[in-house]
Amino acid sequence: MIVLCIRDDCMEKEYLIKKWLANDLTEDELKAFESMEDHALHTQIIEDAAYFKASHFSKAESFEKLESRLTKEVPVRKMSWVRPLMRLAGAFVVGIGIYYLLFSNNLTHVETLASQKTTVELPDASTVTLNALTEISYHKSRWNSNREVHLDGEAYFKVAKGEVFDVITEEGTVTVVGTQFNVKQRANYFEVKCYEGIVKVEAQNTTKELLAGDTFRLYGDDITFNSTSYQLPQWTKDVSDFKSVPFSEVIAELERQYNISVTYNTENATRLFSGGFVHNNLDNALKSITEPLELTYTMESSTEVRLKTSGR
Repeated sequence: MIVLCIRDDCMEKEYLIKKWLANDLTEDELKAFESMEDHALHTQIIEDAAYFKASHFSKAESFEKLESRLTKEVPVRKMSWVRPLMRLAGAFVVGIGIYYLLFSNNLTHVETLASQKTTVELPDASTVTLNALTEISYHKSRWNSNREVHLDGEAYFKVAKGEVFDVITEEGTVTVVGTQFNVKQRANYFEVKCYEGIVKVEAQNTTKELLAGDTFRLYGDDITFNSTSYQLPQWTKDVSDFKSVPFSEVIAELERQYNISVTYNTENATRLFSGGFVHNNLDNALKSITEPLELTYTMESSTEVRLKTSGR
């Protein structure tokens, strides 16, 4: 019963509101409408709606005129940084071009292939003999003020007396004035042998001066000092010699000198080897490095060799 009363009240309110909106209320109905609790709310809504009559909206023509006027009155500001940035980029490109023109063209780069050696004369008459698979680079234009050679591989230097001479590698730097020395930089193996004069070596936060006959070696993180009785590197005479060198480095040198691939048991990689091999006879070279360690070898192809432990 209560629900019905509420529904009747709602229907009566809707009826009065509709007639009020249509301005069709009788005098009694107007009094009933004004007595409603939300009469003031409905009246306020209608008054506010007056501000949103269609006459306040722009027609298509006036909107186009407004858009044109706004475009003229508020011009889009161009990005003032574009032109300076383009100038800067242009200057940068020109600068890079000048740099390569003046310096890179004067960079001399020399490299050898597997089983190849060559000797290069530097601008001051110093000479560098490169072992197999070695590369050096230096600047001719800067040579008088900066005698500097970048090395990757192994090379024998005969340095003419003059200003300081630097050999720069990934593992360390060798500095001399006038002397003869050998530098070997292969992967994690770095070795310097001094044959004449004095050589200063800097590597792994260690600085050491080497006299003629002294040897500096850095293998991994281990630094060792030794000596040599030779007057020049034996590889310049087509013989590779080793003194307590890891077998893996011996095999790597054999591969470089003969341009071959060697497969062997990695258990032998860290064994120390003393001896050598020739560069002009592969069979003799293989015998020289396998027999002292009781190994045998098999030629699987003209460029592939497999080493095995004797008896297996």
